[in-house]
Amino acid sequence: MADAKAFLNTPRLLRARRTVAARVHDWEEVYQRRALLPIISDQAARCMDCGLPFCHQACPLGNLVPEWNRLVSEDDWSDAVERLGATNNFPEFTGRLCPAPCESACVLAINADAVTIKNVELAIADHAWEHGLEPPRPPERRTGRTVAVVGSGPAGLAAAQQLTRAGHTVTVYERTDRVGGLLRYGIPDFRLEKHRLDRRIDQLRAEGTRFRTGVAVGRDLPADELRAGCDAVVIAIGATAWRELPVPGRESSGVHQAMEYLPLANRVVAGDLDRSPVSAQGRHVVVIGGGDTAADCIGTALRQEALDVRQLDIHPRPPEDRPEAQPWPVHPKVHRATTSHEEAAELRPPDLPDPDIRAYASATVRFDADAGGHVSAVRFADAEAGSRAPVPGTEHMLPADLVLLALGFAGPEHAGLADQLGLGLDTRGNLARDDRFAAGPDGVFVAGDAGRGQSLVVWAIAEGRAAAAAVHRYLTGHDELPSPITPADHAITPEDVPPLPA
Repeated sequence: MADAKAFLNTPRLLRARRTVAARVHDWEEVYQRRALLPIISDQAARCMDCGLPFCHQACPLGNLVPEWNRLVSEDDWSDAVERLGATNNFPEFTGRLCPAPCESACVLAINADAVTIKNVELAIADHAWEHGLEPPRPPERRTGRTVAVVGSGPAGLAAAQQLTRAGHTVTVYERTDRVGGLLRYGIPDFRLEKHRLDRRIDQLRAEGTRFRTGVAVGRDLPADELRAGCDAVVIAIGATAWRELPVPGRESSGVHQAMEYLPLANRVVAGDLDRSPVSAQGRHVVVIGGGDTAADCIGTALRQEALDVRQLDIHPRPPEDRPEAQPWPVHPKVHRATTSHEEAAELRPPDLPDPDIRAYASATVRFDADAGGHVSAVRFADAEAGSRAPVPGTEHMLPADLVLLALGFAGPEHAGLADQLGLGLDTRGNLARDDRFAAGPDGVFVAGDAGRGQSLVVWAIAEGRAAAAAVHRYLTGHDELPSPITPADHAITPEDVPPLPA
């Protein structure tokens, strides 16, 4: 360790953001360019190099956090890149998109501010690309085995890269016109600029991974025909069946699913469209939902010059500090403000005194519409604790001419591919698989949200790596690829934490 007392003497510092006034007028990432480098070595030195680092357990990838913290603190960037790449195929994605459960499990977080693990990871990832330390790594020899990967989100891409580097011939099938899944069309550029995704895909191509876009397996290409033409298939189609809100007025025009709205905005940034057909410009926007997708809708609406944006969250307002029921090292449910909420607070209308645009414990009752059938208002009531049912006599109204539903996803789409392959479902409606990611039909494996359900990008990458190891074992009989998780593994919960001794 460069400074054994750095965790005592050095305060936690985060990456600096651009001003709200500057960033809401473009789609570039919200952070200042190269704002990490002057501080990152000192921040990495805050790591205590714990004898039992819980950050390992909290991260499904098993990232070697203390190792690369030490290397960065010593300015040994080359070895830090190697240690990070040993467990994570796409640290430039997780460093930007992951909520960092590793930081919640940092031993320092028991009674102080956690190490800025996510910022250190991002600095290493960006350094690797800037200094040519992420070259393609094609295999030295080919096995002669062919694998089809259906879906090009983080799970599919991770599985494809692992299997390609192991020598198999891999083809990735993507139903949209570009590779990337929700990384491409579900995440706004202010959180992940797409040139970062493009350069990683170029790397995969240079290694030998093949891509076929505009092919919906199960519709354009029969799934059973695909299986017959290769040695193994990895299903990584994600959990794209969005949740609905069946309340009166749902049929009104101007009420859209978030995943109808966000891809159109991303296509404008990509140059495919001059203007989104579902734009927030000049509109009163209400976002219903409380997760990251809702925050992405808020940030997007502000950049489209919405008149105002409000958010309805059915959950109660989380506490500011870790509750006793969610002890360390659990990733706690606490009140957090995303960069989008920071922007909304600064740009809120003058008649809204509370800087937080969110209305908590709010159950949507119905949508009002004008004479033309376009939504004009959202009616909501206080949500009853537990049941979340509307409390009679507590109804409120918000004007709205654009409503965005960001209610999460119920699981994978079942029609087509799943039916043609005879895939089963688990009790939650996800694609069933055994403890080695096998789905039942010989040579078919399931990875990512399709089998786990809606989850984090870091879990998707871990699933892709583990499923690739299972496929490699099936094809060769060897356990040469890393398998960081099993399908049964899950994030640390309060039930996993032993009670303190009396």
